[in-house]
Amino acid sequence: MKLTLTEPRYIKDSIAIISDLVTEVNIKVTKDYMEIVAIDPANVAMVVFKLLSSAFSEYVVDAEKYLGVNLSNLNQVLRRVKATDMLTMELDEDKNRLNILVKGTTLRNFDMALLDTGEDEQKVPTLTYQSKVETNNLLLNESIEDMGVIADSLSFGLNNGKFIIDSEGTLSTGKVEISADEETDIQNPQAQEFKSKYSVEYLKKITKASKLTNSVVLKFGQDYPLTMEYAVLDKLHLSFILAPRRVSND
Repeated sequence: MKLTLTEPRYIKDSIAIISDLVTEVNIKVTKDYMEIVAIDPANVAMVVFKLLSSAFSEYVVDAEKYLGVNLSNLNQVLRRVKATDMLTMELDEDKNRLNILVKGTTLRNFDMALLDTGEDEQKVPTLTYQSKVETNNLLLNESIEDMGVIADSLSFGLNNGKFIIDSEGTLSTGKVEISADEETDIQNPQAQEFKSKYSVEYLKKITKASKLTNSVVLKFGQDYPLTMEYAVLDKLHLSFILAPRRVSND
């Protein structure tokens, strides 16, 4: 196995984001993509990361591999990689180690032991959504920050053709209304009205993925898991599934 990236940010930034949620993962490497599917220790959020072979300048995989990795350790190494560096990862199967070669103004070599995580392959749940919102990352992130000063949770909702983000604390309430425009696409063909509540702490961790792309797709329902998707065409797809907090219907 030999994988080379001339744009290392695709893996560097993604691993930094994912390592905020999970520590030990199995990285699945196939002939077409590198993939991580993992659930955080509290069973609140699932992350699904896929880095396509087309994102690499060199992608040599003779058979499917599973790499047990401590993401904190991997993140520490990747933090040393500059945007202009070339990053090469090779598997030493005899020693069960991952060799990371960083080529820039200097040549740096990191050798990382692989783990036996003992975990079965995670399955992504099948979720059904009738509605979705695609919007600008900056707009969403600022709205989450605004509502995060009210309480430790907020609600995403659709009402009268608008995307509503609101929060209710002991002494204060807040609401952001986002209408469809050139930056926001709201698809709600059945004109449903619903909302679902989510943890601000988790949302802030997830929205760090905004550094990868300019827009985000959100899918949610009434008291239903939230899916947030970040994608770079022909390069990567990073999505998160976040469990809801219960919302009263009155």
